[in-house]
Amino acid sequence: MKKYSGMWRRQKSGDSLPVSRREPVCYQHTGGAETGWLSPLFEPRRFYHRLVAVLLTALFAAVVPAQGQRGGRGGEKGGPPPPAQADAPFDLTGYWVSVITQNWRLRMVVPARGDYIGIPLNEASKKIADAWDPAKDEAAGNQCKGYNAAIIMTQPERLHVTWQDPNTLRMEIDAGTQTRLFHFGDWKPPGGAATWQGDSAATWSARRQLANPSSPKARGLKVVTTNLRPGYLRKNGVPYSANAKLTEYFDVFQEPNNETWMIVTTVVEDPVYLDNPLILNAQFKKQADASGWDPTPCSTKW
Repeated sequence: MKKYSGMWRRQKSGDSLPVSRREPVCYQHTGGAETGWLSPLFEPRRFYHRLVAVLLTALFAAVVPAQGQRGGRGGEKGGPPPPAQADAPFDLTGYWVSVITQNWRLRMVVPARGDYIGIPLNEASKKIADAWDPAKDEAAGNQCKGYNAAIIMTQPERLHVTWQDPNTLRMEIDAGTQTRLFHFGDWKPPGGAATWQGDSAATWSARRQLANPSSPKARGLKVVTTNLRPGYLRKNGVPYSANAKLTEYFDVFQEPNNETWMIVTTVVEDPVYLDNPLILNAQFKKQADASGWDPTPCSTKW
């Protein structure tokens, strides 16, 4: 039997050559006129099945050790994980502007007292919300009750995001002139008095099942915030308690026209004033510069 090397194509059905699975299959060498027979052991379907099995086995053998060496997004095997800034799956730094595409009347202006549609508040919360008096908040210096971490991402605003250090992401917000700090690594809350923005622990976490879950594209930013000073879930006095806990998910993607967008999903849990978790969504578009950046004080009027 002759042996051939190079590229081959199968003979067309009109060729007077055997094509039965039980007979040798004729292939023609594309590099010249020479034609030869391949062994009956070369059966295309069986060959490709075996090829796929071999490739999958090789892929598994290559991926598993590689993931083990990374140490779960860490550095070299046995070494410490890299700083959060170096391990970031996307770039959050820069200026962002909120794009209000839903609940416009509830976010662009302060709703009237008693307008708490969409919030799973309980009877205790409803009683407090019905008694809301913005003048009392102003007099008591509590104008920032509506600019807390629970709802600050839903405001009409601009963000300025930077790395304060390799494991701390800093987010400045011009609405209410607020600042949030997202702490990565083995950071522990320092305790102390509760604040409007609370204590936030951040991680780059898996966000969906993909073919390669270790890929940077398979991860997003998850932030868990506690130690919040009691404030409002809506600017018209719907309350949350000191026991409230926030879990936020930040996802960044790029459109075909090269626009960069960020989607923020906030889950608020409060055993004191909510019957069920409150879920909020906000969208931001990345800006090329600081255009429109305008820090303003907290207000009960807008």
